[in-house]
Parts: sequence; structure tokens; C-alpha cells
Amino acid sequence: MSTPHAFPLKPVAIHVSDEVLDDLRARLTSTRPPLDEGNGDWSYGVPDSYLRELVAYWRDGYDWRKAEAAINVHEHYQVSVAGVPVHFMRKPGRGPRPIPLILTHGWPWTFWHWSKVIDPLADPAAFGGDPADAFDVIVPSLPGFGFPGPLTGFPDVNFWKVSDLWHTLMTETLGYEKYAAGGCDIGGIVSSQLGHKYADELYGIHIGSGLPLDFFNGPRAWDFARNRPLTDDQPADIRARIIELDHRSACHLAVHMLDGATLAHGLSDSPAGLLAWLLERWNAWSDSGGDVESVFTKDDLLTHATIYWANNSIATSMRYYANANRYPWAPAHDRTPVVQAPVGLTFVTYENPPGIHTAAERVQAFRTGPQGEWFNHVNVNAHDHGGHFIPWENPDAWVNDLRRTFRERRP
Repeated sequence: MSTPHAFPLKPVAIHVSDEVLDDLRARLTSTRPPLDEGNGDWSYGVPDSYLRELVAYWRDGYDWRKAEAAINVHEHYQVSVAGVPVHFMRKPGRGPRPIPLILTHGWPWTFWHWSKVIDPLADPAAFGGDPADAFDVIVPSLPGFGFPGPLTGFPDVNFWKVSDLWHTLMTETLGYEKYAAGGCDIGGIVSSQLGHKYADELYGIHIGSGLPLDFFNGPRAWDFARNRPLTDDQPADIRARIIELDHRSACHLAVHMLDGATLAHGLSDSPAGLLAWLLERWNAWSDSGGDVESVFTKDDLLTHATIYWANNSIATSMRYYANANRYPWAPAHDRTPVVQAPVGLTFVTYENPPGIHTAAERVQAFRTGPQGEWFNHVNVNAHDHGGHFIPWENPDAWVNDLRRTFRERRP
């Protein structure tokens, strides 16, 4: 086993003060629910009947200290990167030559959505894998998404600016000469930007979606269906799928891009309101079959929600969407493909675009379609199990696919 990379920082455990937790319980006790008749099927949004049950459990049964202890099994660090406070979780690799890997989450994720994959990626042998596949795993919180606290002094935060921060963190702060990156959702385009701008200093990237880097550019970036108009001659299944995907994401994108600050006033003041807004996405975006607790237990849901609540981070987390459009992405070079670093991808059929039905069709459509042209893709996979939160919902698939992406690219 090689000598591990000398880590330059000292760990700082995660801790939420008793004062914050007492205030949370007081606010939950004072929750005033809305009138919500005829909504047991979630067709109008999150039903009061289910939210009331979760709010009561958050107030009387949920144990943040237990969750905090589980989180603190891992090393945590806080550091200033270019003046921006950054928190990250770390698991040192166990193997002959671990390479550094930074994993970036999205919205409404937290760093803890990577908790099921961090151990097998760092210590493959403990999970029946090859120790030669080991990584030094770095899992940051996106700035403004929780720890180390509310983000100030960075009102123009967006995905490509975070990519620059991550590159500084990995190469200057932590001293790695070369590293790997992975991510989903916002973290996927953060990682893609790393593979675009800093390709020579990356072993490669592994992402959970193939969004082009200019996805948020343009005058109607908030309109989820802008490239998929409904027409009279469309087959019924394609038309139905367009509408289904709109229902999942249209209001999310539109509100976050156009009116996030207004919404944040309510969500920062009411933990029940915050939970409802997060919960709708956790339910609709996961492959839950309509039962969100088949993917996230009540404790899981409330751990992620408490991370948002305790740090009053909902406003800055939503700011990423508007800022991706207000400060549009521009290429750092004109080479093709745009993302020059080797790229692996893990798709799930739950997110298949209209007209694509199977895992094999998803792989083929990406390889031959316009999205695939953006990437130097070397390892494209699709799976029938799992939804938007792939490393949480199908961690084995994510781990195996990611290992394969980097297996031939290690020093």
C-alpha cells in the first residue's frame, strides 16, 4: 500500500447548536397548515395529510444528534477557497494507489446524498472489490447548500464559478497534481465544466446526466419544454412523456430562475414550508412508484431537510439557477468535443427523454445524438432501477460505472 497523500487540513466535526434545534422545534410546533381538500393523491402538490405527519415526527421523534453522529463518522473539513467558505467530507483511499475524486451534489441534494458510495469508492476491498480501484474521496457541500453556514459575499454564485473554486481546492488547497471528478444534477455540469476547462489536470469525469454546458443560456432557459413543443402530429406516448416531464420540472425551473428570492422568504421562515418544497422534488424525481419512503425513510428526509434548515441555505441554493442564466456559460476553448476530459455517464430509464423506452435505447440515443457530441464519452451506461438521485437510489450501479470510467486512466 502506498504512502497516503499528506493531507494539509485538520478535521472539524459537524455540529448544529442546541439553540438552532430548539428554534426549529418551536417553529414546527407553531406550524399553520393550509386548507388542502381533495389532494390525497398529490395531484395539487404535497398533501397536508402527509406533510403534517412528517412535521410531527420532525418535532417529536426525529433525532438530529443521531444523524449528526453518523455524519461525523467521516472526516469533515472547513476551509476558505478564494475567500469562499467551503465544507467537505473526506474518506481516504485504501489501496495501492488511490487517486483523488471530488463528488459534487445538486439540488435538492446535500453532501449526504453521497453517503452510500463514499465507503466502497474509498475502500473497494471491504466491499468485495479490487483495491486498485480506490479513491481518496472528497465530497464538498456546494457553497450556500448547508455547511459551513450561510453564504455571503458570493451573490453571483453559479455552477461554472464553483468549478473554478473546486479546481483551486483540489490543486492549490489540497495539493493534488491531478484528480477525478463526478457529479449529478448541478454537480454534473460543475464536473463537466471541470472536464472542459481543466481537462489536462483531470483523469476524467463521471456524471449522472449529459446536460450541455449551455443548458441555462438564452432568453427562455426557465421553460423546461422549450426544445420539445407539443404538436398535433406527435405520437401519443411522446406527447404524454413531454407532459409528464413538464410536471416534474417546469415549475421548479421557472420559480428558481424567475422568483427564487420571493419564495425564499417563506421557506427561510417556515421549516414546514421548506420541507414541502424539498419533499415534492424528492418524491417526483425519485423512482419511488409514488411512495417516497421506499427511497428515503422519514429520518433520511429530515436529515437532508435539517441540513438546509440549520444553515438557512435555501435562498442561496436556489440562486444557482438564476445566476446560471444571468452569468451565462462561455467556452474556455473552441476544441471539440467541448468536454475534452474522458467522460463516463450513468443514466436511469426513469429520466429517459420522450421516445426513448429502454436502457439500451438511452445509451444509443446519447451516443448518436447532439448531447453526446459535447463529450469525450468513454463509458456510457443506463439502468432500469433508480431515479434522479442515482448514487442514493442505485449506489452499486454508480460505483461500478464510475470505477470502470477510471480503471484504464490511473497513473
